Amino acid sequence: MTGRSPKSELYDHFSRVGKALASPARLEMLDLLSQGEKTVEQLAGQARLGIKNASAHLRTLREARLVEARKDPPYVLYRVADDAVLRVVRELQALARERLAEVEQITRTYFEAPSDLEPIDVHQLLERLEEGAVTVLDVRPRDEYTAGHIPGAVSMPIEELERRLAEIPPGRPVVAYCRGPFCVFASEAVDTLQKYGFAAQRMKSGVPEWRLAGRAVATGER
Repeated sequence: MTGRSPKSELYDHFSRVGKALASPARLEMLDLLSQGEKTVEQLAGQARLGIKNASAHLRTLREARLVEARKDPPYVLYRVADDAVLRVVRELQALARERLAEVEQITRTYFEAPSDLEPIDVHQLLERLEEGAVTVLDVRPRDEYTAGHIPGAVSMPIEELERRLAEIPPGRPVVAYCRGPFCVFASEAVDTLQKYGFAAQRMKSGVPEWRLAGRAVATGER
């Protein structure tokens, strides 16, 4: 009898998940889906993929049970299956940054502007919010803000920031956040705010990390 052992079968299933994650496009799609539900058209546009290509990647992610979908006629909306998936993606990113000098170099060059003040973490932002001592700007696309944002944050997509500066209270510290540690929107926002005299910092993470820390997430327009 030459049947395979249960251990071998287990490692086959482990590798299904590994193979699903072994794609730059699929990792980026999981990052995007961690911001909230999206259609294949939205994912294709934001990940710079063709619709057919994006659909094929989603099929692979669904087969590995990393992504789920629901119908909202005429659309199908996709989402990360649960927070365990997001934790794996974040751990993979952190491991790559720790072990690969190339990742650290790219991060420092493109995602951490030299003019940035020390970025703050979830717990530091929570303290400042509780003290009422900060204005928080969510500079992601508006649909991501609506899907879930830090309570009290103001939606100000990066492309709207410069023309809406008058809405930001003067003389008060500002913290900007975007999708997570490898999103450039927050650094771009800090550069713009500092140019106009605001005391601005970025949050080193985003809404997914806020949620993973056990904090409440607000939905809707406010």
